[in-house]
Amino acid sequence: MLEGKRILITGGAGFIATTLAKELVERNEIIAVDNLHRDALSGTALADHPNFTLHKGDVLDGDGLKELAQGATHFVHCAAIAGVDTVLASPVRTMRVNVIGTYNALEAALATIDTLERFVDFSTSEVFGTHAFRVSEGQVSTIGSVGEARWTYAVSKLAGEHMAHAYHDELQLPTVTVHPFNVFGPGQIGGGAIRAFIEAALDGRDLTIHGDGSQIRAWCYVSDMVSGVLACLDRPEAVGQAFNIGNPRSSVTIFDLAQRIKRLADASGDVVFTPLDYADVELRIPNVEKAQELLDWTPQIELDDGLARTIAWYREKTTASV
Repeated sequence: MLEGKRILITGGAGFIATTLAKELVERNEIIAVDNLHRDALSGTALADHPNFTLHKGDVLDGDGLKELAQGATHFVHCAAIAGVDTVLASPVRTMRVNVIGTYNALEAALATIDTLERFVDFSTSEVFGTHAFRVSEGQVSTIGSVGEARWTYAVSKLAGEHMAHAYHDELQLPTVTVHPFNVFGPGQIGGGAIRAFIEAALDGRDLTIHGDGSQIRAWCYVSDMVSGVLACLDRPEAVGQAFNIGNPRSSVTIFDLAQRIKRLADASGDVVFTPLDYADVELRIPNVEKAQELLDWTPQIELDDGLARTIAWYREKTTASV
């Protein structure tokens, strides 16, 4: 476990980043950078912790990022434009933030390479394309056709992944890439099927599925995602590698997911269907054997357990806001 380190996290007010920071903040100094476009931090105990500092800033500000990165021992680059709706509405912003922002993060890390022990870059499972069954880290497939805005996110993340590896190979930056597979859990903000289903279930509304519900996803509970990132930050075997972080055991259809949430939330609404009006991923299941072998990492939380914890968090949040 890391101790006495100076850890910079871009997108530091986001869902996964704040969950990660909570695990690190007692024994390390955390510097979070975020423009607060999505804010999972406000109102949490983390925001007031003496070892945690939030700087309102943007990864498109390269000079500002270099200044904040000075003396960092670890750099976690979480900041990105994500979420299907956001990407479809803003493909230019998506490419700008995800490509130029990642370049700026790598340059900021390079500027403090004398103190830097690790740089973790968040890529995405979207780089594996529309049909990804037990994909291993090197199996990046065709992303999708030019002109389909959905794929600007995957392409931008794949470009960032290539950059991170180039900085490692040519400039000896200690980079690691992670591919998160459908992360969920308490504190989740932004879009996503699980949040939409849970909020509808708790509100007594119908749970709406886009398409026929046959799409298959492997869902990863956030504490498993964080434990994978912690291993990447700590273990020397991680440097120069890419890792899938997901839970193949939690692979279900979207229809099955909606039914589970309806049952676990004891919801009164029905599961209903609406036409799918964007390109979607039909199948996404990771092979995580590399992470198991090199990082000694295995997902621990089963789907129903994770869903029950997440439903309880949303229920408590809804009750508190009434």
